[in-house]
Amino acid sequence: MNVKPVIIEKYSEDWPLRFSELKKILKEHLGDLALSIEHVGSTSVPGLAAKPIIDLDIVIDSMELLPQVIKSLNHLGYIHEGNLGVENREAFARADDKVPYTRESNQKAEHRLYVCSKESDVLFNHITFRDILRKQPELSEAYAILKKELAEKYKHHREDYTRGKTEFVIKVINEYKQ
Repeated sequence: MNVKPVIIEKYSEDWPLRFSELKKILKEHLGDLALSIEHVGSTSVPGLAAKPIIDLDIVIDSMELLPQVIKSLNHLGYIHEGNLGVENREAFARADDKVPYTRESNQKAEHRLYVCSKESDVLFNHITFRDILRKQPELSEAYAILKKELAEKYKHHREDYTRGKTEFVIKVINEYKQ
């Protein structure tokens, strides 16, 4: 299997713009099915070094709406991957680099798309962690240092890289959540 190496880049002002472009397409297509579309992950924190991949959480009222959401996202070129072992969060892959499809049929920013119910613990953690890092620059800097060290150590082992970040993320969420 050809696994892309873990590469951490310095923050880019393009990331929020890329998110906004994706959000606009998704919102237009999903309409009222989406309560909100959240920019989560490291690219959502100004100044934070990150893998240049936009993470989006589409928030829905209930998982009962999931079949409709899957159908709508399928029309845009997304492939439902299931919950990948995470309750109340469904993952979607892209059929190609033009997803989500538009009339222009142009290449879109690399991104990961998830659909979460509004009660999802994962959604809560994504938003909580993002908001803490936005308000705490020293934590954001510590996280950037950790990610760079892990990316160097686990350049070709994404699962180990992700596992290495988990302890930091959980500690921050537990210390700062209200």
